Amino acid sequence: MNTKLTLTIERSIIEKAKRYARKRERSLSDLIENYLKALTNESEINEETLTPTVKSLRGSFKLPENFDYKKELTHRLSEKYL
Repeated sequence: MNTKLTLTIERSIIEKAKRYARKRERSLSDLIENYLKALTNESEINEETLTPTVKSLRGSFKLPENFDYKKELTHRLSEKYL
């Protein structure tokens, strides 16, 4: 069952997201729904679902203490898509 959701997002971001969705012939709602599905499924990943290759790569490098993953991800995705 679908439910309506109200979000508050900067107008310029909404316009860019709409253009992105239009180029891919998808609705903005569909993109957001799939993004939220991916986010919630990510937390459900456990050792059993990882392939042997991925398991072998875990812990193979260390990030600096002050590394901001979300900031870096936002920056890289903005460069790629906007």
